[in-house]
Amino acid sequence: MNHLKIELLTLFPKMFEGPFQESLIEKAQTKGLIQITIHNLRDFSEDKHHQVDDKPFGGGAGMVLKLEPVFNALKTLGALSSDGDKIKESNSPWVVYLSPQGENFSQKKALELSNKTRLILICGHYEGMDERAMDWIDEEISIGDYVLTGGEIPAMVLTDAIARLIPGVVKEWDSIVHDSFFSSKLDYSHYTRPQKFLEKEVPEVLISGNHQEIDEWRKKDSLSKTLKKRPDLLDQNYSNEPA
Repeated sequence: MNHLKIELLTLFPKMFEGPFQESLIEKAQTKGLIQITIHNLRDFSEDKHHQVDDKPFGGGAGMVLKLEPVFNALKTLGALSSDGDKIKESNSPWVVYLSPQGENFSQKKALELSNKTRLILICGHYEGMDERAMDWIDEEISIGDYVLTGGEIPAMVLTDAIARLIPGVVKEWDSIVHDSFFSSKLDYSHYTRPQKFLEKEVPEVLISGNHQEIDEWRKKDSLSKTLKKRPDLLDQNYSNEPA
């Protein structure tokens, strides 16, 4: 059974208190399926005022995250040697930097990251991070083509999406493999009681008891919804297509 350790480097640790203490994420931590540790990047600053940012060389608006706190944090967490070299061992953490310039996050990427044993998520801020620190990053990820006030919310998104793919976090794995985006199609339509409401009825096949016909209906409905809403997904190559 997978055990995933996620460590977050942030300037605002309190932002994570609510999201990670509720719902499936809280239960997954209680069960020991995932371990989430939040580190304040300011604790790794060598400045007496715990400053982690400075003005950019060449002038311009905004501030830039400094090299030293990032280096100290990654060295302390076992990602870097004292010389600044990446430590490449089986239990070395995979370092992800959350920034608008990264690769767009996807369900496929979430599945890939869920197979890691240790992740360090660095929450970007200001005008970004000193470019020299990018040599220490394994992957740069964005949650969309827009800009937020910082990388904390993207880090929450990654953590939630990744954690639910750890076996045991979601009670029924079958519900995972039929999620939208797990394959190249959207999820099929779902219905529950009452069977009829304001003249709107549940498709009869779903109450027929014929499981073969229900499976066929769901496959067709999934394809129909994908063609209508997200036809671009059908052109994508997914390695995690459910059987």
